[in-house]
Amino acid sequence: MQFQGFWLCLSLLLFTSVKAELQEEDVEMEDFEESSEEIMTNEDNIIPLEVKYKTPQPIGEVYFTETFDNGILTGWVLSKAKKEDTDENIAKYDGRWEIEDLKENRVPGDRGLVLKSQAKHHAISALLSKPFIFADKPLIVQYEVNFQNGMDCGGAYIKLLTENDYLNLENFFDKTPYTIMFGPDKCGEEHKLHFIFRYKHPKTEVFEEKHAKVPNVDLKKFFTDKKTHLYTLVMSPDNTFEVYIDQVIINQGSLLEDVEPPINPPKEIEDPNDKKPDDWDDRLEIPDNTSVKPEDWDESQPSQIADPDAFKPVGWLDDEPEYIADPNAEKPPDWNENMDGKWEAPRIPNPACEIGCGHWQPPMIDNPKYRGKWEPPMIDNPNYQGEWTPRKIPNPDYFEDRNPFLLTSFSALGLELWSMTSDIYFDNFIICSDKEIADHWAEDSWMVKKLVARANEPGVFTQLLTAAEERWWLWIIYTLTAGLPLVLITLFCWPRKKKDEDAEYKKTGIHKPQTKGALEQEVKEEKAALENVADLEEEKENQDDGEMEKEEEDETEEKSEGENETIEGQEEGNKSGSEDEMKEADESTGSGDGPVKSVRKRRVRKD
Repeated sequence: MQFQGFWLCLSLLLFTSVKAELQEEDVEMEDFEESSEEIMTNEDNIIPLEVKYKTPQPIGEVYFTETFDNGILTGWVLSKAKKEDTDENIAKYDGRWEIEDLKENRVPGDRGLVLKSQAKHHAISALLSKPFIFADKPLIVQYEVNFQNGMDCGGAYIKLLTENDYLNLENFFDKTPYTIMFGPDKCGEEHKLHFIFRYKHPKTEVFEEKHAKVPNVDLKKFFTDKKTHLYTLVMSPDNTFEVYIDQVIINQGSLLEDVEPPINPPKEIEDPNDKKPDDWDDRLEIPDNTSVKPEDWDESQPSQIADPDAFKPVGWLDDEPEYIADPNAEKPPDWNENMDGKWEAPRIPNPACEIGCGHWQPPMIDNPKYRGKWEPPMIDNPNYQGEWTPRKIPNPDYFEDRNPFLLTSFSALGLELWSMTSDIYFDNFIICSDKEIADHWAEDSWMVKKLVARANEPGVFTQLLTAAEERWWLWIIYTLTAGLPLVLITLFCWPRKKKDEDAEYKKTGIHKPQTKGALEQEVKEEKAALENVADLEEEKENQDDGEMEKEEEDETEEKSEGENETIEGQEEGNKSGSEDEMKEADESTGSGDGPVKSVRKRRVRKD
């Protein structure tokens, strides 16, 4: 039973692992209400889902919204600037933008902004309906991204451009001041989700970039699954932030504690004018000046010597050179000695030097007498003062900002990107101060895309095959998962053989229970065997009795009548006794005591 329980537990474990592997593909599975339109899918045959899409409308105050559903880039400005410190051929922001439907999982009537060019700089921006001022209201920034061709190297982040008097969207480029940078970015095998804000130092008035901590989430699938994902940033007046993907929190923290470098500088810093004293002894160990070099220490011995046991090999040719001129080489016909000099044949290894040629020298070995230069041993330094560090002084630039949420206001949203992959899809931008407004906006836009994408997903069998293409070890799990039920059914349900039962009874020493019919059959067989044995013995005894009767006839004639009567009385008594013995023998048939019965019969007949 322990063995069977082990297989049962193992099968459950494997089933759970496969289920968890499949669930990894989605960040969160949303439950839709029964009023949602029914999705009918059949393994690999997809029945199209009819969706009635309406352009989303904000339900409250917003600072910016854009759906691109009208097919016109109204309010958007293409940059005419050039990127600085870049090759002239790629310095221009001449990457192309288009408004298009999704390539897969299209929603009729829904369009987005698509980055079309590969290996080019792109820059486009639009003004907000009004600037966002950081005060007592939270900031919510949300938009959709779909890497329709995957992503090799490039970004899909947005910049919230700082409000100032000289902001010109036609000159938007990488050095244009921004307040917040947010969104996905990838190059090589590094997948990122940026949340960077520029913080103005209250004393020096220099802007510093503060990077939020790296989320502890594998972001690769968001760049490779070719699905539309929703990116949301929430900054609150209590100096906390939250980052969502598909309405699931993947990063959160405090603006005071979870950004690098930190907002508030240290109270003390090292004195840049402090210098290490000349008499500062920071040597942990020093040579022992009291030690003396041993008298037998010989520093003149070399580290290696010629091996005294080596001998020159037999056949070594001292007078033969190692290389000779190639006898088969010929001077090229166009060789001009006046121009090219005297021609010499190329040199090749001397074929006569199979064992060796030239001056023979014994090989070098380590000198057992070598001890090297003597140095006194090291001891702990009694004057050790420790590692020197500059003294601390008050930080002249120290400040304590308890409310870093109050950033510089911004008045425009921009996309300034470089990408080695084309067809990056952007859609449904919204900037507001109420999370409920952003959630309702997502329900009318991104949720529709998600519903359509789910309806068009392949069947479970296809998903299993797709997963196994990237993870070969899943084939092992599939095989075990399919085979274990058969093994378990066999172990639990297959009838045991009679041979195994008999072996079990023999092992335990317990008599195997039998049915009434089996017992009767066994008794009949034993009786038949005993009767055969009795018949054979009876024939033999009859022959012996015949001989004995002849001898006794002569004796009986000489006996008197009284003796005959006595003998007859004895024979009757013996006869009754023999009948009793025969009866006892018949009752003992089941015991298998065949030889005992035959002896009794023989004794009676002789008597």
